[in-house]
Order: sequence, then structure tokens, then C-alpha cells
Amino acid sequence: MRTYTHPEVLTTGVTQKWADPITDPSLIDWAPRQAAAAIPFRVVDGRPVNPCERTGIRYGRNELGHWGEQVAADAIVTADTQASRWLVMVERSDGHGWALPGGYVEPGEDPEAAAVRELEEETCLNLSSVPRQVLPARYVPDPRASDEAWMVTVPVTFKLCALFAVDLPTVVGADDAKRAAWVRADSYAHLVAYLSGHYAGRVFRAHQAMLRDFLG
Repeated sequence: MRTYTHPEVLTTGVTQKWADPITDPSLIDWAPRQAAAAIPFRVVDGRPVNPCERTGIRYGRNELGHWGEQVAADAIVTADTQASRWLVMVERSDGHGWALPGGYVEPGEDPEAAAVRELEEETCLNLSSVPRQVLPARYVPDPRASDEAWMVTVPVTFKLCALFAVDLPTVVGADDAKRAAWVRADSYAHLVAYLSGHYAGRVFRAHQAMLRDFLG
């Protein structure tokens, strides 16, 4: 049974406040976290248990900051043109591939607001005035997770219209996104082929199942 927590979690993560400073999860008061969880989980001998998968890292947080469930919000921004459907994606700066714009929901922040915020921070696209739909929270198999620290995301969809691909609003990679782009996404297969052909890229593993479900 492997034990691992990335050193950055205990240094930069604690300093920048995206990681729990507590190194022993049995010292955490788990009742409030369990009550607030989007997906119920167990705590055994003071240690949280991933409710959806076994990751290969039994103890520790791997690359994630919080013990137990960490809630994120992801923006699914599509635009239909006369010929195709397009999707906003960002290339992650950590080498994990191309993902939906998104990130951690801050304490006390509404996931819908977090999706709007993260979208603008990572792509410079402000859709705060655009109607949107909040989808149910779902577990995502994040490669940075462990059996004791995992990700749950709240997808928020935005649908735009454009007559031609050149009418699509400009997106620019910012914050922790290496770059941003409109990717052809008539289906999940089209998305994968487009990323591979145009950017030699791949879909972030945590978002693969979610995008398959959404795009078909």
C-alpha cells in the first residue's frame, strides 16, 4: 500500500492556503466535512476513504491539498456555428493535458460563481451575463488524487451561438492555463482527434468521462 504526498502540498500549498496544514487526518473534525460533502464518504479510524475508486495511493494526499473531498467547478462553454460545435478548452501548465476551464471552489463560494470566475481567470472570457445551467456534482478520476484526497466537480454549461467560426469570442490562456482555444467538438471522438491533430494534445484524464457524457 503506497503512501505519498507531494512535497509542494506541505510547503507551497500550506503557504498559499490551498492545502490543509494538518498532516494527520485523524486530528480533523470530520463531521462538518461529511455533512457538507457533495458525495457521501466514510471515515475509518479518523482517515477519509475515497467513495468512488482506489487510486493506488492508499495513504496521503498525492498532489491534492485537502484531505477528503475537494469541490471544484468547471465551465463547459460551447458555441454552435453553421458547420460545427465548438468547445472552450485550456492546456494545463502542469502537463496533464487539455481540460475544461475550472478550479477550486473557494470557502463560502457558490460553485456557479466559481465557474464564471475560473473561466475568466483562465481564458479572459467573461460570461457573467450569459444564461447558464448548473449540472449535478460528479466525481472525477483526477490523476492527482489518492484514496484519502479526491475531486468532485460541479459542471456549469454555457451555450453561445455564432454564424461562423471566426465569430467565436477570443480566448487567451491566463493564470495557470498555458493556452486556451476553441476546439471542434461535434462529438467526443471529434474533440480527441482535433486536439491530437492541431496541438498533439490529449484530454485531461479527470475530464474524459464527463466530456464523453456531455458530447456523446
